[in-house]
Amino acid sequence: MGRVSPLISAADLATALNEQPPPVLLDVRWRLAGPPALPDYRSGHLPGAVFVDLATVLADPPGAGGRHPLPEAGRLASAFAGLGVSDGSAVVCYDDDNGSIAARAWWLLRWLGLGRTDPRQVRVLDGGYAGWVAEGRPVSTEVPAPRPGTLTARPGSMPVLDADAAGELALGGVLLDARAPERYLGETEPVDPRAGHIPGARNAPFARHTGADGHWRPPAELAGHYRALGVTGPDPVGAYCGSGVTATSVVFALEYAGLRSPDRPAALYTGSWSQWSADPERPAAVGTESERA
Repeated sequence: MGRVSPLISAADLATALNEQPPPVLLDVRWRLAGPPALPDYRSGHLPGAVFVDLATVLADPPGAGGRHPLPEAGRLASAFAGLGVSDGSAVVCYDDDNGSIAARAWWLLRWLGLGRTDPRQVRVLDGGYAGWVAEGRPVSTEVPAPRPGTLTARPGSMPVLDADAAGELALGGVLLDARAPERYLGETEPVDPRAGHIPGARNAPFARHTGADGHWRPPAELAGHYRALGVTGPDPVGAYCGSGVTATSVVFALEYAGLRSPDRPAALYTGSWSQWSADPERPAAVGTESERA
């Protein structure tokens, strides 16, 4: 099998929805500062899509692991199965537009083991809900009752970093910070205990993955962007953000751009800045000065 893109276009998804069985559609719309996305889902979604609440399904309760800790694998697998996902399912995840939230569901499904042998099983919709609507494709207000699936939890299929490993990688390798520049620089911090970034981390804002219309930039363009940030060769690469949500889109982007393969993905620091900044013993760097050894 040649390189398979983890991204699917609206046209290709429309074709797939006419096949039997069609892919499971997961509506993962969510916004850090609100408002809640469930009312949006109820007012219109892709036909057959089921809503997935990020805070309660795609994360465990906030605590020592950060604001959106990695879910317990058995609970997560059961939740996905309740939404109709089985070991043999094809799944397409979508959010409002740029894929930064849908990538969290993509990453968690891959972490559980879905798509280990065939990455075509789990994809993200290019352009999200907005892109689908912009093309004049059908939407629905009907809330489906999916037939429960059977999903085997095989956690660990995507690599993760703890705080110590993330700090070491930032100084000795490449650790990418997916947050907006003003948060990385320490100019503002609207959510977490302290401002700044992990010393040695490089800023790679997730917003640069897509254009103004929410569609992903071409793979070659993204590959050049990440090579300029030091992602070259087979050396380890990790990503983090505020709480481990939008950083999954960096992991996704590196695979989409061809810089990492499905069997050698970038690692995710799951606790991210929300965990790091809550520990007063861990340093916080500000500005653009180099902190690398």
